[in-house]
Amino acid sequence: MARYTGPVCKLCRREGSKLFLKGERCFTAKCAFERRNYAPGQHGQNRRFKISNYGIQLREKQKIRRAYGLLERQFHTTYEKASRERGITGENMLIRLESRLDNIVYRLGMSPSLRAARQLVSHAHFEVNGRIVNIPSYRLKPGDVVRVRDRSPMRLNSDSIVHTAMRRIREGRAAPYLTLDKAKMEGIFIQTPKREEIPVIGREQLVVELYSR
Repeated sequence: MARYTGPVCKLCRREGSKLFLKGERCFTAKCAFERRNYAPGQHGQNRRFKISNYGIQLREKQKIRRAYGLLERQFHTTYEKASRERGITGENMLIRLESRLDNIVYRLGMSPSLRAARQLVSHAHFEVNGRIVNIPSYRLKPGDVVRVRDRSPMRLNSDSIVHTAMRRIREGRAAPYLTLDKAKMEGIFIQTPKREEIPVIGREQLVVELYSR
């Protein structure tokens, strides 16, 4: 499975906004974006030029794509599927991205970051409706139950990354379209999220305009 393996804090600095790619660290003073909120590279602090309309659209696309940790082909495929659905293409795209299994695991607070959630899913630590699913891009439907597998070391070891992440869940951080039962280590995807409930910072309409060129 292809994935980005470079420094993620550099991505936030390049896009000029927090993408929360390192989980809890992004809420602390250790966040690299808080200390150096300018573009990476030797001339990052001195970049002063007018951005074209295409450049603005590209940056919005990169911001949303990187927030979900996808490569270009994966992201474009998601857009193409969303464009064939009824409704607003930009919102359909975000709903598809938000309904991914790895993203739901992260939103439930069962992992410290989206990158960690993707790895946990790939290593078959989770099951959906009682069936083991190890595909991060698996799309959940309303009513689906996500649960840490009974025999998973993540459940049996109280010091595991899942237990640690759940103990650090911030109040009010749970998404309104999800419910979490800490005791059972499971969550339910209650309903399809609305645009205002999706916490990703980005203007999806500009992504649609970019791909529609």
